[in-house]
Amino acid sequence: MNLNVAPTALIADDEPLLRDSLERALAQAWPELRVVARARNGRETVELFEQLQPQIVFLDVHMPGLSGVEAARQLARRAQLVFVTAYEQYAVQAFEQGALDYLVKPVESARLRDTVQRLQERLASQPGGTRGGGAALEAAMEAALAQLDERLRRATAAATPPSQPAYLQWLRASVGSTLKLIPVDQVIFMRSDEKYTLVVWQEGEALIRTPIRELIEQLDPQTFAQVHRSVVVNLHAISHVTRGPNETADLHLRGRPEILPVSRSYLHLFRQM
Repeated sequence: MNLNVAPTALIADDEPLLRDSLERALAQAWPELRVVARARNGRETVELFEQLQPQIVFLDVHMPGLSGVEAARQLARRAQLVFVTAYEQYAVQAFEQGALDYLVKPVESARLRDTVQRLQERLASQPGGTRGGGAALEAAMEAALAQLDERLRRATAAATPPSQPAYLQWLRASVGSTLKLIPVDQVIFMRSDEKYTLVVWQEGEALIRTPIRELIEQLDPQTFAQVHRSVVVNLHAISHVTRGPNETADLHLRGRPEILPVSRSYLHLFRQM
C-alpha cells in the first residue's frame, strides 16, 4: 500500500444513528481513514463498492434485502471486511478462524482500536491494500461466511417463529457523546419533537431520528398504543385516565409527573378504564 495515499472505507448499516456513530469513532481511532460512502442495505453496499472500490468495508450483519453476509460474498477478496453485529453470543465463533473481523454493537473504543491496528497491518503488507492471502485464506473466509450465515439463520428462526411478528426490542439513541441501547420494554412514552422523537424510559430521556409513525408500526400493540398524533405510550405505565372536554382525555403515569393527552380519535381505547 502507498502510505502517502489515505486508506478508504465504506460503512453499511440500515440505521443512520449507527452509521454516524461508527464514522465518528473511526475519525478518532484512525484520522487518516477516509469514509467515501455510506450504504443503507446490502444491495446499495455492493453498488457503491463497485463504483468507488474502497479498501475496507464495515458491514452490518442484518440489513434489509441483501444481508451483510450475502453482500460480503460479492465483495470477498476485493476488500478488507469488518462485520458489525449485535449478536456476539453466536456470531463470534464464525470469526475464530481469523479470516474476518467483527465489532459488536455498541462499538467500544478499545475494541475498535484493535480492529484498526489489524487493518493497518493488513493494508501495509498486501499489494494495493487488497485482502489477497492465497487460496487457504480465501477458503477460510468462505467457510467463516458460511458458518456465520447458518448461525444467523438458525438464531433468527428460533427468535422469530413464523406465526409471530418480530417487534422492536431495542432503540438506539445518542445521549451526549454516547450511543445508548434502550430496551423497548423500559420505554414509558414517546413524543414527536419536530424532526426527532423524544423517548422517555425508566433511566432517562433521549432523542432519536426515527419518526413516531414508523416506530408505532414496529412496536407490540399489546404493550404500546398511539394516543395522540404525536404521542405513543406504554400501556403498563398508565396509572389512570381523566376525561376532558370535547371527547378528549388525559393519561396519568405511574410515578411520573407528565400528563399525556388523548385525542378524540384514540379515546375509544380507554372507554373501559
